[in-house]
Amino acid sequence: MSELFDAVDALVASRAPLPPAQERKRLRQAHGLTLDDVATALKVRRATVSGWESVKKTTEPRGPEREAYARLLNKLAALYPAPAAAPDPTPVAAPEPTPVAAPDPASAACAAGHAPVERTASTAPPAAPGSAAARTPADADTPAVPASTAVAEPVVPRPTRTARGAPASRRPAARNAAPAGIPAGGPAPRFENGPLAVVDVDADGRVLAYCTGGLVLDVPAKSLPALVEWTLKEAKLGQPRLSGPGKDADPLLVLTEAALKRYGLPVALTEEERIAGRLPENHKVVRQLARADWKLTRRGFGPWARIYRPATGAERTCVQLCIPSWHALDARHWGEAAQLPAAELARVLGVYASRVMTPRGSTAVTGLELMTALHPPTRASEPDAEGKRHSEHNPGSLGTDPVDCAPCEAPDGHPLLKDLPRFHVRGPAEKLFEEAYDWARPLTDDECMRRHLVGIDVNMAFAAGANGLVVGLGAPTRVERPVFDPKLPGSWLVDLSHVDLSRVKVGKDRWADLDAGLLPSPFTPKGERPDGPAWYATPTVAYAVELGYEVRPIEAWVRYENGRYLDGWYNRLRDAYLATMADLGVHADMTPEAFLAAMDGCKERDPELAIVVSAVKATVKGGLGKLRERPRGQGWRPGEPWRALSRPTWRPDIRAAVISRTRINLHRKIVKHAAFTGQYPVAILSDCVVYAVDGTSPLDFLPYRDGKPLPGGFKLGVNPGLVKHEGTQSVLWGEEVRDRFGAPELNLARYIKDGTVTDADNGE
Repeated sequence: MSELFDAVDALVASRAPLPPAQERKRLRQAHGLTLDDVATALKVRRATVSGWESVKKTTEPRGPEREAYARLLNKLAALYPAPAAAPDPTPVAAPEPTPVAAPDPASAACAAGHAPVERTASTAPPAAPGSAAARTPADADTPAVPASTAVAEPVVPRPTRTARGAPASRRPAARNAAPAGIPAGGPAPRFENGPLAVVDVDADGRVLAYCTGGLVLDVPAKSLPALVEWTLKEAKLGQPRLSGPGKDADPLLVLTEAALKRYGLPVALTEEERIAGRLPENHKVVRQLARADWKLTRRGFGPWARIYRPATGAERTCVQLCIPSWHALDARHWGEAAQLPAAELARVLGVYASRVMTPRGSTAVTGLELMTALHPPTRASEPDAEGKRHSEHNPGSLGTDPVDCAPCEAPDGHPLLKDLPRFHVRGPAEKLFEEAYDWARPLTDDECMRRHLVGIDVNMAFAAGANGLVVGLGAPTRVERPVFDPKLPGSWLVDLSHVDLSRVKVGKDRWADLDAGLLPSPFTPKGERPDGPAWYATPTVAYAVELGYEVRPIEAWVRYENGRYLDGWYNRLRDAYLATMADLGVHADMTPEAFLAAMDGCKERDPELAIVVSAVKATVKGGLGKLRERPRGQGWRPGEPWRALSRPTWRPDIRAAVISRTRINLHRKIVKHAAFTGQYPVAILSDCVVYAVDGTSPLDFLPYRDGKPLPGGFKLGVNPGLVKHEGTQSVLWGEEVRDRFGAPELNLARYIKDGTVTDADNGE
């Protein structure tokens, strides 16, 4: 009889009910799991799990895999219930709050134009369910909404420019139904006013908090400790976690100059305070916080101060401050954001927070924090025998403990290198040197006869390089005389000097003859051909194999524990970039001609959103740079550890792999283009490539047939990895600049954008 029962159980399991493919994907991402995580747990291939989640061509699991998959989805569904269906999207008029001051007749008309809405936090009226005014740009279910499935928030319209601190209206604007995909109930009640607020003082001396969505709150706090208390208890600011095991983002307060004066803080730091990066411990406001039992992090009270009390249980008690007049918002990345009126600054930071995350410091710090927020180091375990849960390692994360890098991956001055002679300079056979291109060559006689130099720039090149990249998660293992494995992340000591670019493989069985003297080497940042063994990251060595050449590594440091750690990070930043560019009128489905026309002057259409675009791109580069943060001041000496080494996110190997892949992606397109058109670049800087052509537009030299680009070559478009027009200058301009500086190989890609010759690379 038991055999019959077993057969019945197996039959039931073989038909275990499964939710639709889209819901399967939502549940996986809500818990912060990657396709690789699920595939490893179920002992199937990654492509198999991808097929189970495919909306267009869904495949179904069978046998024991189906039973196990159903069990996984059932557990996730219990943790992350599906959001309730959105109500009828007919606009609903919401009750108006009691106005703080009686509006004039014109104010009602201003309200319909998205003027700021002012109300007190304690007497805020209930918003219409699912209404736009009831939401903030940080809308999410109580569970985390992963980056790849989060619906892009509609951009908050620019507030009407008014006198600083004086809202145009005291009444709410008309409230519209939530867009499709936004949970009907709006954000979690504890965060209903958004992730952040800009605190300012109006002409009448009232302290106001400008939130996202045009909302304005009265601030009753008379001191900074009281402001912190009000923020945590009444303001309802914050942002839900981005991943299931993660933590909610702390509320962010941005203090204007007027607010600084009101709360006893200096409008600007003295030179001594600026160098120290903080106020002195004996400052009266710092003492006020200490008397109220508030603490500051080790960085003290600086441009990005964090004020907290030790956590009790799962309750976090922390407020982040941002002080623009103390240079918290770097003008290289945030443009003139620090000079914007409070309502407009709230809009800029709110859009960034809703699409990326609440800023945690500079764009570099935020980029690094975003990696951790999407892959928290720990998660709750399954209940033990007593029903208790414990903290355990979160698979796919970098964990809680730092790992040593390989000696070849260590930057100069690292403790691993303390025994080297003081003035020893490591060569390619001792040091991994994966950096972006900075290469140029003299123009040929034929190129000098061309009329123009046209630059094209790869959109979000380093983000595209991170997409789908397998990186190491654990410590490296040294291997002698290894067989190269392109799927194994690590650093390889190998001689690639035999790779000849004059004849390379450009297809499965197709070779191309090229002019190697007009191409940069793909293996070095300066484009020089290697002359012996050197250390390379996995993508670089894999490209040598792709070009048709055999490789025989001498030594390697490889990471057997690995995964696609940066996928969620890439997806989040890609979606933020594309959504903001769409708001600027540049869409992903445009024809090449329409794309170039839309890009022309797009930043002038909405300068505030242009600031967000700049900040998103800086988040990509800065976050990757933070993976190999160097020592800064603090009396550091070579051979001594510095603070960043204690972080599990200090991973120079991951940074090197992303840069390697980005450089290889660019070289691959250059080779495809040269093989098809016979055109070669004259200069490359990071993600910008310059060609000498007769026309002034990329359309004059990028090959398109029936509207389709060259397979594997450059393609115009807004998506990461596609290219845009960087700038056009005359060939005479290029030759004149090189003659002026006496440098026939001066990198013209650095100046191609507007022709202004400077020493700075703006990274566009």
